[in-house]
Amino acid sequence: MAFDRHLPKQAEDGNIEYKLKLVNPSQYRFEHLVTQMKWRLQEGRGEAVYQIGVEDNGLLVGLAEEEMRASLKTLHRMAEKVGADITVLREREVDYDSDTPRKITEVLVRKVPDNQQFLDLRVAVLGNVDSGKSTLLGVLTQGELDNGRGRARLNLFRHLHEIQSGRTSSISFEILGFNSKGEVVNYSDSRTAEEICESSSKMITFIDLAGHHKYLHTTIFGLTSYCPDCALLLVSANTGIAGTTREHLGLALALKVPFFIVVSKVDLCAKTTVERTVRQLERVLKQPGCHKVPMLVTSEDDAVTAAQQFAQSPNITPIFTLSSVSGESLDLLKVFLNILPPLTNSKEQEELMQQLTEFQVDEIYTVPEVGTVVGGTLSSGICREGDQLVVGPTDDGCFLELRVCSIQRNRSACRVLRAGQAATLALGDFDRALLRKGMVMVSPEMNPTICSVFEAEIVLLFHATTFRRGFQVTVHVGNVRQTAVVEKIHAKDKLRTGEKAVVRFRFLKHPEYLKVGAKLLFREGVTKGIGHVTDVQAIAAGEAQANMGF
Repeated sequence: MAFDRHLPKQAEDGNIEYKLKLVNPSQYRFEHLVTQMKWRLQEGRGEAVYQIGVEDNGLLVGLAEEEMRASLKTLHRMAEKVGADITVLREREVDYDSDTPRKITEVLVRKVPDNQQFLDLRVAVLGNVDSGKSTLLGVLTQGELDNGRGRARLNLFRHLHEIQSGRTSSISFEILGFNSKGEVVNYSDSRTAEEICESSSKMITFIDLAGHHKYLHTTIFGLTSYCPDCALLLVSANTGIAGTTREHLGLALALKVPFFIVVSKVDLCAKTTVERTVRQLERVLKQPGCHKVPMLVTSEDDAVTAAQQFAQSPNITPIFTLSSVSGESLDLLKVFLNILPPLTNSKEQEELMQQLTEFQVDEIYTVPEVGTVVGGTLSSGICREGDQLVVGPTDDGCFLELRVCSIQRNRSACRVLRAGQAATLALGDFDRALLRKGMVMVSPEMNPTICSVFEAEIVLLFHATTFRRGFQVTVHVGNVRQTAVVEKIHAKDKLRTGEKAVVRFRFLKHPEYLKVGAKLLFREGVTKGIGHVTDVQAIAAGEAQANMGF
């Protein structure tokens, strides 16, 4: 394959390392190389990519076969020393004028960090109704192709009306594992979820969101509260950009969630139709509002490049074309997901873990013989079994004490939960009636502030008439979702589509726990807007009811 003679200059941080050659290093040099590998693995949160045959300045020199073999042997020794596995991603020839062929080899090094069971990546799945979201996930996680009539998705549905209509209305989680060699681990060999977790070194958690317009609030809740690392936008090849596709694309852009696109159902239509859909997508992505660089993936080599560039630059948007029925190009998506590194760096993770514990409550269940269980994401700190936390705010603005009895991640037991991880926590005999979605569980030292009145700087994305005082909207901030009334628009008396302003909102039902700087999204019918919280008017627990006007 033809490519540039240069790669970008090697960065000091990040998880990519260039090495010209690693032939018989001295003991001292070997120890240094091992330390360097540990650093790269830490930067990539357990994954690093080594480019062998490349100088530090990015010049592609290449190595003869003998030297390459010796270098890979040294790399194996280094990986063994740190307890990592290595997989060759690709080899490519450098067209120098020498008689002997010279090659560059790209190697993925993967080591599950000592304090974790597996590397974790959360992917939200978006797309118009009937674009094939649940079917694609069924095929990836069950390991068998669809029959064209929806067999693959039946395992994913949670409600009877979903099975009858074939439409998702709730949020479901599906897992796909990769072992250290990059092979897929899923339910295919009648494995249980626990077995998938045990034999995987990397787990992709798919958050299957509803595509139908009627369930848009569920989709927004999934994107704001489950904190996905990235999103997969599914577009049906035969319908193109239709229905809620534009809205889902807009939501991902507004919430700054990096996304890649999968064009499905290519077995249903002619090649020209698929090409037309891809061109339509490229045109939309290049528009001023998007500013994305589309990258069509047609080979394994493209998939490797796409995964690395997607992690480095949020503007790159890979596009895959595949079929869940014939299985065409499904492997390219698997290669991409296997190599895709975590999109937050280790420094941010460390800083979050040093803060006080804060867990967002997204789901509440009652489990026989276990008691009350809450599902959600730990947004900061560390949570252990047996921790004493407080949960709230209740309707009157109080926080109640509780104890974490046990923790589960991806359906298998876990002793410690770290910032950014999603899990379910068992709370024993704590009264479920006192809990609701949108609450937070925090460490008692935090002394959490709550508010019923807050200000936000917003942009009105779309509104049929003018947006003015007294207007009621549904506000989404993280896992909080509640109706609020517009109390005041600063320096203006009304807003039109596309205008910016600082607006004061008041929650109608009960106070909520909000943080300054949090992303905000609001909607009411066709009205939509985004922004961030700029100020919260904190209230003490006793004042809550008086403030809400009770």
